[in-house]
Amino acid sequence: MAATVASKLIEIDPYLAPYESDIALRCELFEAKRRELVGTDGNLSDFANGHRYFGIHRTADGWVYREWAPAAEAVFFTGDFNGWDLYACPMTRLANGVFEVTLHGKNALKKGQKVQAIVIHDGQTLRRVPLYATRVVQDPETYRWCAEVEDSAAFPWTDGDFVPQAVPFIYECHIGMAQEEGRVGTYDEFRRNILPRIKKQGYNTIQIMAIMEHPYYGSFGYQVSNFFAASSRYGDSRALKKLINAAHRLGIAVLLDVVHSHAVRNTNEGINEFDGTVYQFFHEGKRGEHSAWGTKLFNYGKNEVLHFLLSNLKYWMEEFHFDGFRFDGVTSMIYHDHGLGSAFTDYSMYFSMNTDTEAITYLQLANELIHTLNPHAVTVAEDMSGMPGMCRPIADGGIGFDYRLSMGVPDLWIRLLKECEDDAWDMGRLWYELTTRRPGEKSIGYCESHDQALVGDKTIMFRLCDAEMYTHMSKYAQSAVIDRGMALHKMIRLITASLAGDGYLNFMGNEFGHPEWIDFPREGNGWSYHYCRRQWSLADDATLHYGELNTFDKAMVALLKNGDWLSQTAVNRWTHQEDKILMYTKGDLVFLFNFHPTRSFEGYFVPVGEAGRYKVVLTTDDERFGGFGRVDTVRRYKTYETPAGWVGFPCYLPCRTAIVLEREK
Repeated sequence: MAATVASKLIEIDPYLAPYESDIALRCELFEAKRRELVGTDGNLSDFANGHRYFGIHRTADGWVYREWAPAAEAVFFTGDFNGWDLYACPMTRLANGVFEVTLHGKNALKKGQKVQAIVIHDGQTLRRVPLYATRVVQDPETYRWCAEVEDSAAFPWTDGDFVPQAVPFIYECHIGMAQEEGRVGTYDEFRRNILPRIKKQGYNTIQIMAIMEHPYYGSFGYQVSNFFAASSRYGDSRALKKLINAAHRLGIAVLLDVVHSHAVRNTNEGINEFDGTVYQFFHEGKRGEHSAWGTKLFNYGKNEVLHFLLSNLKYWMEEFHFDGFRFDGVTSMIYHDHGLGSAFTDYSMYFSMNTDTEAITYLQLANELIHTLNPHAVTVAEDMSGMPGMCRPIADGGIGFDYRLSMGVPDLWIRLLKECEDDAWDMGRLWYELTTRRPGEKSIGYCESHDQALVGDKTIMFRLCDAEMYTHMSKYAQSAVIDRGMALHKMIRLITASLAGDGYLNFMGNEFGHPEWIDFPREGNGWSYHYCRRQWSLADDATLHYGELNTFDKAMVALLKNGDWLSQTAVNRWTHQEDKILMYTKGDLVFLFNFHPTRSFEGYFVPVGEAGRYKVVLTTDDERFGGFGRVDTVRRYKTYETPAGWVGFPCYLPCRTAIVLEREK
């Protein structure tokens, strides 16, 4: 059966034929592990219920707390409720390393009280945050991390009929840095102030970073300590639920940037060595250490670890109504060397002793669970390796993701802007890089994300304009540098959004060319929030160019989204290296790009796929987008056939300008 499934991938990509046995093994391992977990007739949803059993829960007459600590000699429950007497509340050992204690009386625990687990291992007393804690806070006086008892009242959801739109236009965002003041923003502020902006821009999906609790703010949320706790920096769980419910009412899907690729090594506030052993969740020795990130690596071969992680996914979907996940660090997960220093230039690199088959099996299980819980859910893999089958159904021998991030595209733009003069850009290479991806697998195109905005790097707009952004972004200033930056910023976004994927992603603020970089408060910058915020006022200031970039982004998203153009195949109609011209069609849309820095072309022939009359529906040179108004947006272009058999029409192509035309019905 597995070999038959593997042949489905090979039908799509015949170059995989030499690796049929490897793909078959992938299928066999998944099927075997699934049977081991749930049997022949069971389902993963019933398996992934750790969050319902473990942790702190109300009962009919009080509370029950359960913990999994197989290597512990004893476990105690302590906190405000017993005056922090470490040993006054012993837990009873049950089977399989489970400990339990019952507190009688509805007021035995109260909202806001802080608690900890006290684990005795090898004669040592270890203070630990409960593994399934749903709220974790740091005491301002002792700096000790503790779980905090939450309000258990049910949230009044009103999103029962919400379904994500078919083509995702993703707005990548961070709650804490989404405000303009130099501080950490809140869930409520994001809901009130930022969600309406995102809706107005036309994005139909938000991907929220740094939700899972993390002790170091500057990690951007990628060093998770408490997997079931929504970060308390931004407010309480109820506020996050209100945000998600409001997003759904606006027609916006919400993805969680989930981190199951590694965990923070901290023990006092994380899950590392909870029961006194590394092996509880992670590999021991070098295999359990990420050399580049300084974090702990999960042992995906342990059923208890799979139970924890799969329950975590179900928890976020069930409790918070997340519509899916962007899985961080997938490349790191699926290779023993974490993909470090590998260019993946040969298919053999995907199928070798370097492949972590246990991690691949986990990702297959995760995708089955997610899509079982919500058939409309969206999963996105952050994988730069291009692992075959990543975004194919498990039934076809794939790993089950809906999309992978087109991670090579930002690198393409960085190389062009850093290494090539404008008149040396290779149009053929540009087309190849933006359109080449794994056959039959969907991707999310983007020209920059949060990765390109971090301190030490530069956003596209800052790379284009640098210091002149501080002095010449006024509409009343004259600057050739700003003119170039404005033009290329829009062109790069349009060609990326229309060519590089089956969906599109933008990091918040980059749509209007947010200046400078992101630098979280740290010792090296005096713990400053100056670069850890979004200056929305720049886009709202009618005297500055930022608003023009913002207006273009809104128009671009509306055009591409409303016609479902990303789902259609792009056809290259004309590429000319010397002229720096690239033309392609998607259905009834014609995309014209003149990347030449100085040459405009009068009467340039535009070949199209179908005869008819065409009208301009978008141009980067529109004055309302900060352009020069050189494109005639009123004229209708009627096609004719040339003696050579080309169907098209002549058109004026200004330098550094993109034009989109649509065939009239």
